[in-house]
Amino acid sequence: MNQLSNSGFLRITDVLQLIPIGKSTWWAGVKEGRFPKPVKIGPRLTVWRADEIRQLIETESFGYEAREGKLCKKKSLKNT
Repeated sequence: MNQLSNSGFLRITDVLQLIPIGKSTWWAGVKEGRFPKPVKIGPRLTVWRADEIRQLIETESFGYEAREGKLCKKKSLKNT
């Protein structure tokens, strides 16, 4: 999370490097309101506020945990 700025904007490729889901899943979540709304800053440029993405990562687990500024799959603890 240290790599993610508290301000500024992220393009979808940046967001999907931090949140390990597919592009269509991301857009479906945006449409459903589960993920932050985008900001349109040009006819062909859509971005998200970095602080909203940081907050999303901190509050949602997606079955992943934060490690070294990125979400990584949680290690399962199998009872044997």
